[in-house]
Amino acid sequence: MINKNSPIPLYYQLEEHIKGLIENGELSPGDALPPEREYAEKYQISRMTVRQAFTQLVNEGYLYRLQGKGTFVAERKIEQPLQGLTSFTEDMKARGLTPSNKLIKFEIIPAISQIAGQLKISEYEPVYEIKRIRLADGVPMALETNYISANLIKGLTVQIANQSLYGHIEEHLNLRIDSASQVIESSSASQNEAKLLKIANGAPVMHIQRNTYLHDDTPVEFVKSVYRADRYKFMIQMKR
Repeated sequence: MINKNSPIPLYYQLEEHIKGLIENGELSPGDALPPEREYAEKYQISRMTVRQAFTQLVNEGYLYRLQGKGTFVAERKIEQPLQGLTSFTEDMKARGLTPSNKLIKFEIIPAISQIAGQLKISEYEPVYEIKRIRLADGVPMALETNYISANLIKGLTVQIANQSLYGHIEEHLNLRIDSASQVIESSSASQNEAKLLKIANGAPVMHIQRNTYLHDDTPVEFVKSVYRADRYKFMIQMKR
Protein backbone atom coordinates (compact mmCIF):
# COMPACT_ATOMS: atom_id res chain seq x y z
CA MET A 1 0.00 0.00 0.00
CA ILE A 2 3.02 2.28 0.44
CA ASN A 3 5.41 2.12 -2.50
CA LYS A 4 8.67 3.88 -1.69
CA ASN A 5 9.78 3.62 -5.32
CA SER A 6 6.75 5.52 -6.58
CA PRO A 7 7.08 9.19 -7.59
CA ILE A 8 3.89 9.82 -5.60
CA PRO A 9 4.76 11.37 -2.20
CA LEU A 10 4.57 8.91 0.70
CA TYR A 11 2.24 11.11 2.75
CA TYR A 12 -0.18 11.25 -0.20
CA GLN A 13 -0.12 7.46 -0.59
CA LEU A 14 -0.97 7.03 3.09
CA GLU A 15 -3.64 9.70 2.87
CA GLU A 16 -5.31 7.93 -0.06
CA HIS A 17 -5.08 4.57 1.71
CA ILE A 18 -6.86 5.91 4.81
CA LYS A 19 -9.46 7.66 2.63
CA GLY A 20 -10.17 4.34 0.94
CA LEU A 21 -10.71 2.63 4.29
CA ILE A 22 -13.19 5.35 5.26
CA GLU A 23 -15.06 5.36 1.96
CA ASN A 24 -15.47 1.58 1.79
CA GLY A 25 -16.70 1.40 5.37
CA GLU A 26 -13.72 -0.34 6.99
CA LEU A 27 -13.32 2.78 9.15
CA SER A 28 -16.55 4.30 10.48
CA PRO A 29 -17.33 7.73 11.98
CA GLY A 30 -16.03 7.88 15.54
CA ASP A 31 -13.42 5.13 15.05
CA ALA A 32 -10.01 5.93 16.54
CA LEU A 33 -6.99 5.66 14.28
CA PRO A 34 -3.82 3.96 15.54
CA PRO A 35 -1.14 6.35 16.82
CA GLU A 36 1.24 7.94 14.32
CA ARG A 37 4.03 5.76 15.71
CA GLU A 38 2.21 2.57 14.70
CA TYR A 39 1.71 3.77 11.13
CA ALA A 40 5.36 4.81 10.95
CA GLU A 41 6.54 1.39 12.16
CA LYS A 42 4.09 -0.56 9.99
CA TYR A 43 5.05 1.16 6.73
CA GLN A 44 8.66 2.03 7.65
CA ILE A 45 8.11 5.74 7.11
CA SER A 46 8.78 8.75 9.30
CA ARG A 47 6.28 10.02 11.86
CA MET A 48 6.51 13.40 10.11
CA THR A 49 5.16 11.75 6.95
CA VAL A 50 2.29 10.17 8.92
CA ARG A 51 1.55 13.49 10.62
CA GLN A 52 1.42 15.24 7.24
CA ALA A 53 -1.09 12.67 5.94
CA PHE A 54 -3.22 13.03 9.09
CA THR A 55 -3.14 16.82 8.84
CA GLN A 56 -4.31 16.72 5.23
CA LEU A 57 -7.17 14.38 6.16
CA VAL A 58 -8.17 16.66 9.04
CA ASN A 59 -8.16 19.67 6.72
CA GLU A 60 -10.32 17.78 4.22
CA GLY A 61 -12.83 16.79 6.91
CA TYR A 62 -12.12 13.05 6.94
CA LEU A 63 -10.54 13.05 10.41
CA TYR A 64 -10.61 15.14 13.56
CA ARG A 65 -8.27 15.38 16.53
CA LEU A 66 -9.07 15.47 20.24
CA GLN A 67 -6.22 16.78 22.36
CA GLY A 68 -4.85 14.06 24.60
CA LYS A 69 -7.13 11.40 23.10
CA GLY A 70 -6.02 10.89 19.51
CA THR A 71 -7.29 11.09 15.93
CA PHE A 72 -10.75 9.92 14.92
CA VAL A 73 -12.84 9.40 11.79
CA ALA A 74 -15.19 12.35 11.24
CA GLU A 75 -18.83 12.25 10.21
CA ARG A 76 -19.15 12.79 6.47
CA LYS A 77 -20.18 16.28 5.46
CA ILE A 78 -23.52 16.92 3.82
CA GLU A 79 -22.93 18.33 0.35
CA GLN A 80 -25.28 21.12 -0.66
CA PRO A 81 -25.34 22.14 -4.36
CA LEU A 82 -25.81 25.85 -4.91
CA GLN A 83 -27.47 25.60 -8.33
CA GLY A 84 -31.09 25.19 -7.19
CA LEU A 85 -33.33 26.75 -4.58
CA THR A 86 -34.43 24.16 -2.03
CA SER A 87 -35.37 24.16 1.62
CA PHE A 88 -33.43 22.47 4.41
CA THR A 89 -36.23 19.91 4.73
CA GLU A 90 -36.07 19.07 1.01
CA ASP A 91 -32.25 18.83 1.14
CA MET A 92 -32.22 16.37 4.02
CA LYS A 93 -35.00 14.17 2.62
CA ALA A 94 -33.16 14.01 -0.73
CA ARG A 95 -30.16 12.55 1.13
CA GLY A 96 -32.17 9.98 3.01
CA LEU A 97 -31.89 11.88 6.30
CA THR A 98 -34.76 12.74 8.62
CA PRO A 99 -35.11 16.52 9.07
CA SER A 100 -36.45 18.04 12.27
CA ASN A 101 -36.50 21.39 14.06
CA LYS A 102 -36.04 22.60 17.58
CA LEU A 103 -37.93 25.86 17.93
CA ILE A 104 -36.06 28.46 19.98
CA LYS A 105 -38.22 31.51 19.34
CA PHE A 106 -41.50 32.34 17.60
CA GLU A 107 -42.73 35.94 17.88
CA ILE A 108 -44.34 38.72 15.90
CA ILE A 109 -42.17 41.82 16.28
CA PRO A 110 -42.05 45.30 14.70
CA ALA A 111 -39.54 45.35 11.85
CA ILE A 112 -36.42 47.35 12.60
CA SER A 113 -34.97 49.31 9.68
CA GLN A 114 -32.54 46.57 8.57
CA ILE A 115 -35.25 43.87 8.47
CA ALA A 116 -37.77 46.22 6.84
CA GLY A 117 -35.22 47.10 4.15
CA GLN A 118 -34.52 43.45 3.38
CA LEU A 119 -38.24 42.62 3.13
CA LYS A 120 -39.11 45.89 1.35
CA ILE A 121 -41.77 46.81 3.88
CA SER A 122 -42.29 49.84 6.09
CA GLU A 123 -40.36 50.14 9.31
CA TYR A 124 -42.26 48.75 12.32
CA GLU A 125 -44.56 46.61 10.18
CA PRO A 126 -45.20 43.25 11.87
CA VAL A 127 -42.81 40.41 11.00
CA TYR A 128 -42.46 36.88 12.24
CA GLU A 129 -39.13 36.19 13.92
CA ILE A 130 -38.61 32.42 13.90
CA LYS A 131 -35.43 30.97 15.36
CA ARG A 132 -34.85 27.24 14.93
CA ILE A 133 -32.14 24.64 15.26
CA ARG A 134 -32.23 22.53 12.09
CA LEU A 135 -31.38 18.86 12.65
CA ALA A 136 -30.69 15.85 10.42
CA ASP A 137 -31.19 12.43 12.03
CA GLY A 138 -31.26 14.24 15.36
CA VAL A 139 -27.88 15.98 14.87
CA PRO A 140 -27.81 19.82 14.94
CA MET A 141 -26.70 21.12 11.56
CA ALA A 142 -27.64 24.79 11.55
CA LEU A 143 -29.04 27.63 13.60
CA GLU A 144 -31.55 29.56 11.49
CA THR A 145 -33.42 32.83 12.09
CA ASN A 146 -36.20 33.70 9.63
CA TYR A 147 -37.88 37.07 9.24
CA ILE A 148 -41.16 36.96 7.29
CA SER A 149 -43.72 39.71 6.72
CA ALA A 150 -46.83 38.92 8.77
CA ASN A 151 -48.95 40.94 6.32
CA LEU A 152 -47.74 38.83 3.38
CA ILE A 153 -47.62 35.36 4.95
CA LYS A 154 -50.61 35.20 7.26
CA GLY A 155 -51.52 32.60 9.83
CA LEU A 156 -48.12 31.13 10.66
CA THR A 157 -48.17 29.09 13.85
CA VAL A 158 -45.68 27.27 16.06
CA GLN A 159 -46.86 24.00 14.50
CA ILE A 160 -46.11 25.26 10.99
CA ALA A 161 -42.73 26.65 12.09
CA ASN A 162 -41.81 23.20 13.37
CA GLN A 163 -42.33 21.79 9.88
CA SER A 164 -41.38 23.25 6.48
CA LEU A 165 -42.08 26.95 5.94
CA TYR A 166 -41.55 26.59 2.18
CA GLY A 167 -44.01 23.72 2.06
CA HIS A 168 -46.66 25.78 3.86
CA ILE A 169 -46.11 28.86 1.69
CA GLU A 170 -46.35 26.95 -1.58
CA GLU A 171 -48.81 24.17 -0.77
CA HIS A 172 -51.25 25.93 1.56
CA LEU A 173 -50.99 29.60 0.55
CA ASN A 174 -50.48 28.84 -3.18
CA LEU A 175 -47.59 31.28 -3.48
CA ARG A 176 -44.70 30.37 -5.78
CA ILE A 177 -41.19 30.77 -4.41
CA ASP A 178 -39.02 31.59 -7.41
CA SER A 179 -35.49 32.76 -6.54
CA ALA A 180 -33.04 33.72 -3.83
CA SER A 181 -29.72 35.47 -3.32
CA GLN A 182 -27.27 34.08 -0.81
CA VAL A 183 -24.08 35.33 0.83
CA ILE A 184 -21.75 32.87 2.60
CA GLU A 185 -18.97 33.91 4.98
CA SER A 186 -16.66 31.87 7.19
CA SER A 187 -16.58 32.61 10.90
CA SER A 188 -16.02 31.13 14.35
CA ALA A 189 -18.87 29.97 16.56
CA SER A 190 -19.86 32.29 19.36
CA GLN A 191 -20.45 30.83 22.81
CA ASN A 192 -24.22 30.76 22.26
CA GLU A 193 -23.95 29.31 18.74
CA ALA A 194 -21.57 26.62 19.97
CA LYS A 195 -23.93 25.67 22.80
CA LEU A 196 -26.97 25.36 20.51
CA LEU A 197 -25.11 23.48 17.76
CA LYS A 198 -23.22 21.27 20.23
CA ILE A 199 -19.79 22.22 18.94
CA ALA A 200 -16.71 23.74 20.57
CA ASN A 201 -16.63 27.45 21.27
CA GLY A 202 -14.78 29.08 18.38
CA ALA A 203 -15.26 26.09 16.04
CA PRO A 204 -15.47 26.98 12.33
CA VAL A 205 -18.95 27.81 11.04
CA MET A 206 -20.49 29.34 7.93
CA HIS A 207 -22.68 32.41 8.29
CA ILE A 208 -25.25 32.52 5.51
CA GLN A 209 -27.65 35.31 4.63
CA ARG A 210 -30.46 34.50 2.22
CA ASN A 211 -33.08 36.73 0.62
CA THR A 212 -35.90 34.71 -0.95
CA TYR A 213 -38.40 36.06 -3.49
CA LEU A 214 -41.75 35.08 -4.96
CA HIS A 215 -42.26 34.84 -8.73
CA ASP A 216 -43.14 38.56 -8.88
CA ASP A 217 -39.92 39.52 -7.01
CA THR A 218 -41.76 40.19 -3.75
CA PRO A 219 -39.39 39.37 -0.85
CA VAL A 220 -40.90 36.47 1.10
CA GLU A 221 -38.19 35.97 3.73
CA PHE A 222 -34.88 37.21 5.07
CA VAL A 223 -32.85 34.46 6.75
CA LYS A 224 -29.69 34.45 8.83
CA SER A 225 -28.17 31.00 9.32
CA VAL A 226 -25.14 29.53 11.04
CA TYR A 227 -24.05 26.16 9.61
CA ARG A 228 -21.58 23.75 11.16
CA ALA A 229 -18.51 23.69 8.92
CA ASP A 230 -17.59 20.22 10.16
CA ARG A 231 -20.86 18.72 8.88
CA TYR A 232 -21.80 20.83 5.87
CA LYS A 233 -20.14 21.91 2.64
CA PHE A 234 -21.41 23.79 -0.39
CA MET A 235 -20.71 22.77 -3.98
CA ILE A 236 -21.13 24.64 -7.23
CA GLN A 237 -20.49 23.55 -10.82
CA MET A 238 -19.23 26.13 -13.30
CA LYS A 239 -18.83 26.02 -17.05
CA ARG A 240 -16.76 28.29 -19.22
